[in-house]
This record gives sequence, structure tokens and C-alpha cells, in this order.
Amino acid sequence: MTMSKSTLHTAHKMVIKLGGSTLEGLNMAFFRNFKALQDQGIQLIITHGGGPAINRELAAAGIESHTVNGLRVTNEEMIEIVQSTLIGKVNPALVHELHAAEIPAIGLNGFDNGLLESEFLDYDVYKYVGEVKKVNIGVLNTLTDAGIVPVIACIGATEEGQALNINGDTVACEIALAVGADCLLLVTDVAGVRINDEYQKEVTPSLIGQWIEEGHIYGGMIPKVQGALNCLHAGIPSVQIVNETLTGTTILSEELVK
Repeated sequence: MTMSKSTLHTAHKMVIKLGGSTLEGLNMAFFRNFKALQDQGIQLIITHGGGPAINRELAAAGIESHTVNGLRVTNEEMIEIVQSTLIGKVNPALVHELHAAEIPAIGLNGFDNGLLESEFLDYDVYKYVGEVKKVNIGVLNTLTDAGIVPVIACIGATEEGQALNINGDTVACEIALAVGADCLLLVTDVAGVRINDEYQKEVTPSLIGQWIEEGHIYGGMIPKVQGALNCLHAGIPSVQIVNETLTGTTILSEELVK
């Protein structure tokens, strides 16, 4: 693992977001990394998406989908498939893999103990896509204090009990802020930020802004780093973009670098 010393010494709580495409290629060595973090006394919370699995279920049902501003527009028929796929298939499979790696884990979603109280983001644009209004962290703290890893599917719930599809990075950031996490790990299919064919170990928001302006950061990496910056600006000290070996780039707030 290539985590900065400052991160390892302070990350008593760490939120780890597993992207859908990354989820399907994980091996036991990946989960042993999580076990090593736990053994260092770090409390883990995992959130996950499930894009590829959802795509397969939508295709089987003959439903086409599209995105707006990076968010999957989710109509009434689709939210049922998204909900059943994430909660009924992806979540228990991930919990099983953690148990196989001797990591106690429990699957959760936004309905459980009102975990992710949500509301419609913009129904006219996105339909059944939500934003998190409140994270009820009681159950998360109870589990992590007992050494159990909460594994959270990115499904929110309105006060009326309507399921909403929520962006995975958004859920991870909201949970990290709510529990006072010291670090957020965004696990993706690349080993962080690459500039001139060289992966960067530690960067700052100002450097990222400069690299985007100069065209060194482009394409799919832009939304990833922007999501990371949003989390930093909201108050999380350290955000890492890493691959399945947990190797990648640590983005530190300017204050921690000084």
C-alpha cells in the first residue's frame, strides 16, 4: 500500500468507495489490504455502486438508459431495477467476499435505520435520482466500534419511503463527512492522477486546477478529481484516488502540506 505516513497515523476512520467497474475485478489480495488496515486500528466503512450489474439488468429488461451531467437518468421502472440489483445482488456479493477475507461486514442501504435520508435532486431532469439530506450515523458508529465493516449500497430513501438512485462518490463523501472520517478512498480502475506518464503520489487542489487548465488532466479523470476536491473543500483532510492495489494519488488540502 502506498499511503502517506500522515494518513496512516491519523486515519482512525476511513471511508472506501468501490466503483461498479472496479468491483467486478477484485481478488482476495485486494480484501487482504482492508484486513491490514483494520489490523492497524483503522475503522472502515465501504460504499459501493454497481453500474455494470445495473446495465446488464436493464439490458435484459430491454430498457435503455442515458446520463446527464454524469448521472444516470432513472425513471420509475429503472429505479426498481437499480434498487433490487444494488441491494439484492451487488451488496450481498461484496459482503460475502469480505467475510471470506475474515472481515466482519454487514450490508446496509439508505432505508436501514433511515441511514440516507434523501430527496429528489431534480425530478424534471433526473427523475428518481436523489441527494442526501441527512446521514443517520448511529448504526455506523455502533458497527465500526464493534469491528464490523458497514457496506452501504448507494440507494437513498425519502421520508415517504421512495427509493432514490444516488451517485456513489456523493454518498461516500456525505458519509465521510458525517462520521468525521480522516480519509476517503475512491477506488477506481487507474492508479491515481498521471501527469506526463508518471503517477503522482501527493498533490494539492491548486496543482490539480493548474493541470486541468493545462490539459494534463482530461477525460474521465476530471470528474474523479473534481469529486475529490469537493470532499476536501467540505472538510475531509485527505482524499485518495487509487486502483485495486490501493496504490495511487493522495490529494491533501493545502493546509496539510504547509
